Amino acid sequence: MQKTQFTRHRLTGAHYHRCDDPRCCTALSPVLAKPLDFMGVSAGTRAVLIKRKLPRGYQAFAPPFCDGARPVSEVKENERPVAGEDPIISGMAGRYATALFELALENKATDAIKADLDRFDAMIDESPDLRRLVRSPVFDADEQLRALSAILDKAGITELAANFLRVLVTNRRLFAVRDVVRVYRALIARHKGEVTAQVTVAEPLSDKNREALKDALKSVTGGKDIDFDVKVDPAIIGGLIVKVGSRMVDSSLRTKLNAIKIAMKEAR
Repeated sequence: MQKTQFTRHRLTGAHYHRCDDPRCCTALSPVLAKPLDFMGVSAGTRAVLIKRKLPRGYQAFAPPFCDGARPVSEVKENERPVAGEDPIISGMAGRYATALFELALENKATDAIKADLDRFDAMIDESPDLRRLVRSPVFDADEQLRALSAILDKAGITELAANFLRVLVTNRRLFAVRDVVRVYRALIARHKGEVTAQVTVAEPLSDKNREALKDALKSVTGGKDIDFDVKVDPAIIGGLIVKVGSRMVDSSLRTKLNAIKIAMKEAR
């Protein structure tokens, strides 16, 4: 049986429950099902409001609760899970994504939520200002909520997906939203029996190239349907990097140029 610990919050002095139990984040489901409105509400009052929305058995998981997260300044992109953990649902992002996925299943809205999250993820790719809002710790929760609400309204993202993004803001976890979206996609693919291909490209894939890549990957995955997790990274210069499960093919121009550079050095 897992040992329960109580830790004193460094700002409020209050004692709160801390644990490494993945069930912590599943307590979010009742919150996601209802809209949240915390405009102008202090952090302390916000925590009380969230706590009231949670079932009695999950009161200890109201903010601040242990979801495995660290300050954004300590989080490195593309961190790998600890050996032995499920690579899909491990860590804080996996726990939030799992809570959302279970709620989506209950509401028969898995695809609708995925479409909304994909749209928001694409907006982050296209907007440096939005990336700064998501990643920068200089914005407080109220500032992020005001900006996020305007963005969601403009993009037409509503219901569960919008509520979920507001929960991330309220719990100061918006910096991890792209990891959460990635895990949610993987959970959807697993549920449908699809294969997720992580693709890194220098510029957005055209529909024609996307279909050609999907056909090529089907031939090596036994004909399974392919779900793409596309990341645009101009640093690779050209070409693409494709990872399916434990297999990876790096045909980026950056890697090819580095190989040429090494070969030329060895030829001296």
